[in-house]
Amino acid sequence: MRSDTITQGLERTPHRALLKGTGLPQSEMEKPFIGIATSFTDLIPGHVGMRDLERFIEKGVHTGGGYSFFFGIPGVCDGISMGHKGMHYSLPTRELIADMVESVAEAHRLDGLVLLTNCDKITPGMLMAAARLDIPCIVVTAGPMMGGRGQDRRYSFVTDTFEAMARYKAGVIDDKELARCEENACPGMGSCQGLFTANTMAILTETMGMSLPRCGTALAVSALKRRIAFASGERIVGMVRDNITPRSILTREAFENAIRVDLALGGSSNTVLHLLAIAREAGVELPLETFDILSKTTPQLASMNPAGEHFMEDLDVAGGVAGVLKQLGDKIHDCPTVFGLTTKQIAASLDGVDETVIHPLSDPVKKEGGIAVLFGNIAPKGAVVKQSGVGEKMMQFTGVARCFDSEEKAMAAMMGGVVKSGDCVVIRYEGPKGGPGMREMLAPTAALMGLGLGDSVALITDGRFSGGTRGPCIGHISPEAAQGGPIALIEDGDQIELDIPNRSLRVLVSDEVLAERRKHWVAPEPKIKKGWLARYAKVVTSAHTGAVTTAD
Repeated sequence: MRSDTITQGLERTPHRALLKGTGLPQSEMEKPFIGIATSFTDLIPGHVGMRDLERFIEKGVHTGGGYSFFFGIPGVCDGISMGHKGMHYSLPTRELIADMVESVAEAHRLDGLVLLTNCDKITPGMLMAAARLDIPCIVVTAGPMMGGRGQDRRYSFVTDTFEAMARYKAGVIDDKELARCEENACPGMGSCQGLFTANTMAILTETMGMSLPRCGTALAVSALKRRIAFASGERIVGMVRDNITPRSILTREAFENAIRVDLALGGSSNTVLHLLAIAREAGVELPLETFDILSKTTPQLASMNPAGEHFMEDLDVAGGVAGVLKQLGDKIHDCPTVFGLTTKQIAASLDGVDETVIHPLSDPVKKEGGIAVLFGNIAPKGAVVKQSGVGEKMMQFTGVARCFDSEEKAMAAMMGGVVKSGDCVVIRYEGPKGGPGMREMLAPTAALMGLGLGDSVALITDGRFSGGTRGPCIGHISPEAAQGGPIALIEDGDQIELDIPNRSLRVLVSDEVLAERRKHWVAPEPKIKKGWLARYAKVVTSAHTGAVTTAD
């Protein structure tokens, strides 16, 4: 075992002494050492319940014949960090998390890992580390939140906080309804109720075979989640003994399965960034175009909040991930999983699917998957749109450019009534380098919906969006403005043509005019010049490669 490096032989006497200093008995020295990387924090609803799950994972590890060690991993809540300086840090923490898990596992020669996670950047960061280390790993996502309950409706975090602000500003709701939304939107522990980034990543983690069945959808408050945590702790010991490692599971076919499930559910566009980054660590070639190729042959089978009606609790009862795999049928590859059964065996084991939630292929919600990749003279290397959240009227649209060099300026213009029907809002210098950190811009997109402009105004950006975003919002434009991408050359009054069915995003200006504008373009000064973010901006790559950091 890897841990023999610190437990065996005369020269490891000091190492054993230190391990015994932690309370480790001599009788446990021969057992597999299992690290439990936990992102518990009191700061995030999705993580406050992890102390309970830690206990059950620990019990499982010891039942399985291993010895467990906890170590902490930081977490940032995108909702709390939204709309201010804190959002610069969200995506970059993904890289820090991967590096921290790698550092502890390698420095202490752990034999296997249980990765306890839940929210937007923490889950992909841990998966990146698992793929990089390629030692036995199993992921436990802590589970989604219950829907908020009112007398005559259910409440959801995004639509009943961010969008409610704009509805209040527009006079659609009063003080009492705004307060009711705030009180009911987040009723307790768990990741936000709809198919936002956290829950999408939990589902895709299970789809790829890195979590046990039902882990991706079982509610945070459920006894089932405790049992999954216990079983995961027990299972990792067997995986160590059988040397089942992430790269044997995270194959090209597994990534294609994840993309198909994401498309079928209409999941978050952020998963594009994360799957690209995880694939890179796993040594799997996964071009951005793959998402669009699969989207054209993968119908959307569910109508999930925020763009649709169903919450995560509905999806779990309807059949969960196994139910989606079952409905997709032959479109899914048969791949190994940490559970031991293959994806097709897991799907076949399900007795039935609630087809009012997870539709059959013969009766899809939409003919194409939830994500589309666009190209054109604004985005030569691609842009991403969550087409499942776009109304039919806005699938093809030509609007007048209104350009803003930061999220704050765009938000002020929207709330100040400057943005009108027929406009195309351009938010730039918010990419991985330019942000830095490629801030998630839920506030502007929610404002458009709340102000009633969701079917008459488009928004394009080199930044990214929340999994809660809906409407004609196109992100991940590459190359980004800070690298001299064409989005930097757009001027107020230009006509911008969006054509999602034909996968096109263009500014209706000649190549000659754009070339002339480029002669006068000057790269802006970095927005942040010190600390971790300044270092991050120097080494981060473009969105079309997953916004990963490199040593180049």
